[in-house]
Amino acid sequence: MAEKKSAAAKEEKAAQAAESTVADQAAKNAEEAKDAKSAAKEDPTAALKQQIADLKKQLDEKDDQYLRAQAEIQNMNNHFKKERAQLIKYDGQGLAKDILPVLDNLKRALATQLDDKQAQEFKKGIQMVHDHLEKALKDHGIVEIPAEPGTPFDPTKHQAVQTAPASDDQKADTIVQVLQAGYEMKDRVLRPSMVVVAQ
Repeated sequence: MAEKKSAAAKEEKAAQAAESTVADQAAKNAEEAKDAKSAAKEDPTAALKQQIADLKKQLDEKDDQYLRAQAEIQNMNNHFKKERAQLIKYDGQGLAKDILPVLDNLKRALATQLDDKQAQEFKKGIQMVHDHLEKALKDHGIVEIPAEPGTPFDPTKHQAVQTAPASDDQKADTIVQVLQAGYEMKDRVLRPSMVVVAQ
């Protein structure tokens, strides 16, 4: 029986403590609300000014985010336009590279010495095919890289596959002979000229 009374007393104390805590919290909240009301009564525009300042700060942050996003979109558009222009500019580069060996073979056929009249007529036909093919390439911005004997060697456009000693009429670092013609498409080298260079 004494234990029951003791347990009941403990429960009553715990309930009183809980009520006291709740009452203390309520009193604290009431005090804070009272302070806020009194602050508002003292300066009713202070809270509004603070709210306006917070909203301005949020607006500035959003403006900054918007401007950054706009700049990023503009950069992406510029990059896309540049890539597209490059693709258009060098359109057909792969086809041109594949056609160059055909042009080489036509040049070799034209370099052959023929005595027969019928062979001479055949050579004229080859010359016509060569000229038409060269014109078609030129119309698309593909031209032969200048590499005549005596011109200065340019490592960006010429590939030295052999060297020859320089002579009185042949200066050093100039082209002696062209072994295979090189071609460029607009400002891009498709294939460098294979040349013999004087040293």
